[in-house]
Amino acid sequence: MLLIGLIALIFVVWLRLDYYFGRKKHLRSLNEMKYPLRKSDIELYIVGEHFYKKLFADIENSTHSIHVLFYIVKNDPDSDDFLALLIKKAEQGIEVRLLLDYVGSKSLKKEKIEELKKSGISFSYTHNPAPPYFFYTLQARNHRKITVIDGKIGYSGGFNIGKEYLGKDPKLGFWRDYHLRVTSEGVQDLQSQFLRDWHEATDEDLKTVQAYFPPLSQGTLEHQFLSTYGQSLEGHFLSFIKQAQKELMICTPYFIPGKQIQEELIKARRRGVDIKILVPMRADHPFVKEASFPYFGPLILSGCEIYQYYYGFYHAKVIVVDDKLCDIGTANFDKRSLYLNDEMNCLIYDKEFIKYVKTTVNDDIRGSVQLTYDKFTQRPIAQKGLEAVATMISHFL
Repeated sequence: MLLIGLIALIFVVWLRLDYYFGRKKHLRSLNEMKYPLRKSDIELYIVGEHFYKKLFADIENSTHSIHVLFYIVKNDPDSDDFLALLIKKAEQGIEVRLLLDYVGSKSLKKEKIEELKKSGISFSYTHNPAPPYFFYTLQARNHRKITVIDGKIGYSGGFNIGKEYLGKDPKLGFWRDYHLRVTSEGVQDLQSQFLRDWHEATDEDLKTVQAYFPPLSQGTLEHQFLSTYGQSLEGHFLSFIKQAQKELMICTPYFIPGKQIQEELIKARRRGVDIKILVPMRADHPFVKEASFPYFGPLILSGCEIYQYYYGFYHAKVIVVDDKLCDIGTANFDKRSLYLNDEMNCLIYDKEFIKYVKTTVNDDIRGSVQLTYDKFTQRPIAQKGLEAVATMISHFL
């Protein structure tokens, strides 16, 4: 037993050292990128079928280049359709680059990757786990979803590629997500971020190639893209909460904010801010739901409203501050997005667009049930035990 305990202790110490020095190296080499204020035309897609239809049509009509970064591309018929379209365009002579997260897209078969490369697609994984900090590099994922077509059309948001995003997973049912289609001058920032990530993954530096940055006119909606690397996102979320004067909406599939953000939410409620938090009723990953519950009790007691979406699975990542700011992107309201993942968010300042987003969120709330404090306190002992375990590992969920 003593030997087992010693081995366990050495293992834990190794994990902590690996994580500490791996994170230090990662943050030293990468920095937050806050792009300039832009004006673009932006469309919001909240249903997978509509998003896929428009994305596929834009790719089909491409004439020069297709740059794609997803966290997840599955090994299923719907993913095959997407990859077949990329192969078709590559065989037509269009430049196609496909960048996937190593862990998120681990189910993609080697044979399929070889087929992609054979067709002329430039393919790479990003964030491959590697020594000497294997544990940290296994945890720090590229969670961005960026598509740029001909340098003129850009996409970013919560959808990935796979059957569940079309509502075809019977365990999860209908899938609600928020994804942006961007045209006009903001597309150059999505292009820049893709090429930064491509350079990091492949050492191929294309960031100054003018062909990927055609002239773009201004659109109508003022916005700003924000890319983070497992740091500084918490500061932005805290600033959003502090800015709120009347209303704060937080929509997220995973609500694991940490104590500092929880305390700031309670402070905002005490100064009279109406706070609504929308999360899924169902869970798509082990322990994630259990890790959320310890935060809910104090928030409910402070007057925050917690809603659980029951009409399928809720994967949207949205923050709305009064009628001044709307944040839609790839970052969840959890520790993994705050401290580990590479994320891409779009801060939108247009009042009419924000009004529209509020309307869609309120529609989602109507497909939800409010978590009361009585219901919260009636959780079975077994669930509370799982919550204790989930809290200990919540940083990595």
